Amino acid sequence: MPLSEINDPERLKRINAALVGRVERSMEQQENAFSLFQTAISLEGRIRARTEELRGALRRLEQSNSELMQAKETAEQANLSKTRFLAAASHDVLQPLNAAHLSISALAELQTTEEGRHLSEQVSRALDTMEDLLRTLLDISRLDAGVVTPEMADVALMPLFQSLASDFSPTAAARGLDLRFRPTKAVVRTDRTMYRRILQNIISNALRYTQTGGVVVGTRERSGRTVVAVADTGIGIPPDQADLVYEEFQRGANTRGLDNRGGGLGLGLAIVRRLVTALGHDISFTSRLDKGTVFRIAAPTVAVSTAQKILPPLEQQRFYGLFGVRVLLVENDQTTIEAMAALLGRWNCSVRIGTSTRNALAALADTDWVPDIIIADQHLDQGDLGIVTVGEARQYLERRVPALIVTADPSDALAAAARQGGIELMHKPVKPAELRALMAHLLA
Repeated sequence: MPLSEINDPERLKRINAALVGRVERSMEQQENAFSLFQTAISLEGRIRARTEELRGALRRLEQSNSELMQAKETAEQANLSKTRFLAAASHDVLQPLNAAHLSISALAELQTTEEGRHLSEQVSRALDTMEDLLRTLLDISRLDAGVVTPEMADVALMPLFQSLASDFSPTAAARGLDLRFRPTKAVVRTDRTMYRRILQNIISNALRYTQTGGVVVGTRERSGRTVVAVADTGIGIPPDQADLVYEEFQRGANTRGLDNRGGGLGLGLAIVRRLVTALGHDISFTSRLDKGTVFRIAAPTVAVSTAQKILPPLEQQRFYGLFGVRVLLVENDQTTIEAMAALLGRWNCSVRIGTSTRNALAALADTDWVPDIIIADQHLDQGDLGIVTVGEARQYLERRVPALIVTADPSDALAAAARQGGIELMHKPVKPAELRALMAHLLA
């Protein structure tokens, strides 16, 4: 019905109200849509701003990561350079140090007075301290650089204990201390050289900081691991120093009354911590002030079905004398040649010398003189290597002559090559007593 034909006022009011309501609702919807539109625009702006902020943060993070990676590579290169430098420097320093060791040993044998022998011993101790410092610094550098790779093998502990007992018994006896190693049939999975160094450093510390009583080394099994415990009756470690014992140059403040004139450098346990980490073993200790300390090293146990061959104590092993022993000495450092020749002469050895492979073979031209043993440096004149020289000398003589490489080269590759060639290895500077014992053992 057309609006003009409606005569009822009330009806017109209702129609008008309905139209007004419809218009108001339409306006509200438009206002809401406009408001939503404005909100969407505002949100879009905020999202865009946050996105740019995130992009900037990501760019800064990438830049930071790149700088960190570059810094890490620079640090690693510097560490390796430090290792190479220390290795080269130690080789150069160990050469004259080795000659000094040999010379002072020969000189000590010539002393007829108590004062002369005392002075010789003082010089020898000073040389030992210098050697320990150089070797320890080199070891720490190589371990920190990650260039030391353990050669894991099954290691019977009793022969290792016997070797350590032989090394430390004279020191313990001189200080009036009791040093005992409990018998064991345990075999562990480890690197023999690195593991021995761990025990060596801990036992050395135990003896150094013990005034009365002694040191006991024993083993026990725990959850598939063999725990070696080194217990002493020493001065103990104060609780406030428990977190510092593995830090470099920490010798402990609780050293009252101790004679440390031949004391350590505070690097022994720093080396131990690095070696244990490299081997994947565990180390812990407990200590009571003025009562003693127990260090424990846990390594994987190896199940052994047959009894291990146990070596007799060192003093029971048969060693032959060196009188008249013919030694082919292959060395290119003149100072070392003179010192070694003098020492071997004091032992009544017959010595012939070569400075390279060619010189060494020339010294063998006299068929009436056949060496009983070859002692060679690794790095010789004309770029020759001692291991190669030993091989060629054996081939020339058509016999497997006992051989010993005496070197300042600490590389694992050299150690592996020596083992493969059946050649013993000693590192400079050489202790004359150890050299004589090893020569006698090789000749036995």
